[in-house]
Amino acid sequence: MADVALNDLLQAGVHFGHQTSRWNPKMRKYIFAERGGIYLLDLKKTQDKLSEARELVRGVVTDGGSVLFVCTKPQLASLVREEAERCGAFYVTERWLGGMLTNFQTIKKNIRRLKELERGAEEGSFEFYTKKEQLLLDRERQKLDRYLSGIKDMGRLPGVVFVVDAKKEEIAVKEAHRLEIPVVAIADTNADPDMLTVPIPGNDDAIRSVALITRAIADSVDAARREAPEAGGEQAEEVFTYSSDVGETSEAESSRRRKRPRRRKPRPEVIAQRRQTKGGATDQDAVGEAEAAEAEGAEAAAEPSAKGDQPKSAGAEPEDEVPVSAGAGGGEEEDEEGESS
Repeated sequence: MADVALNDLLQAGVHFGHQTSRWNPKMRKYIFAERGGIYLLDLKKTQDKLSEARELVRGVVTDGGSVLFVCTKPQLASLVREEAERCGAFYVTERWLGGMLTNFQTIKKNIRRLKELERGAEEGSFEFYTKKEQLLLDRERQKLDRYLSGIKDMGRLPGVVFVVDAKKEEIAVKEAHRLEIPVVAIADTNADPDMLTVPIPGNDDAIRSVALITRAIADSVDAARREAPEAGGEQAEEVFTYSSDVGETSEAESSRRRKRPRRRKPRPEVIAQRRQTKGGATDQDAVGEAEAAEAEGAEAAAEPSAKGDQPKSAGAEPEDEVPVSAGAGGGEEEDEEGESS
């Protein structure tokens, strides 16, 4: 992998920076001089940083990672797209959607929707729809294809992000920095090198300058893929399964889904045992209450019996007197009968 010559960098105009009024003091160490109100970059440092960036990209691709090219400038979009397609990398050239990295799960749903619409259009599944419904589906497909066509086959987050203009693509740089994804970017004199893993000092507006640096990065990606075709193929291909409920899902995503906790099944023997223990305790309480009630009833029955014995003893004397009174009465009757006779 030959380094880019200083003469090539000079002829491409990589050393031209922005005006002196538009600069970032953090880029002072990469500035060579000032001429005519314009900063000139040090091409020797640009060459060193470009070699370092190529080594980083080469290592990521060799380990099985992917590279994402980002450039939303209209005059450079077609150039970056061609280089990314040539080396088999992913690209974003229309617009950077907020959360494309930090909210990648939602982006994957939109990619899945795009594939469903493309499959339906190829198979003719929308022929029985009304004209208005077909028009709305076609507009949705075109919109998704416009923004997501470059990352349609990206199954996971990229291993490294290559940005053409670090100042313009500030959102992409911040998202990659938050996720700790290495960022390789062309940094002009108005960029912030602290947010970049490997800043490449250079002109990010000239077509020849961007073409030279982008071609060097793409060559490194292509060479690394040729050396490790198996690792690159495994990452590029991803197995998808289709379900009528959730649509098209990948096996890796379905395996990572959180499983629902299993419900505890009722165990009749345990429930019966608990009921028996509770029932036994209640039976013992009931037996104790019954015994107490019987004792109280016995005491209550003993008191009236004691009271009933006293009238009987007092009434014994009249029983003894009854024959006397009866005998007396009987004698009087006999006397009366004798008198009458």
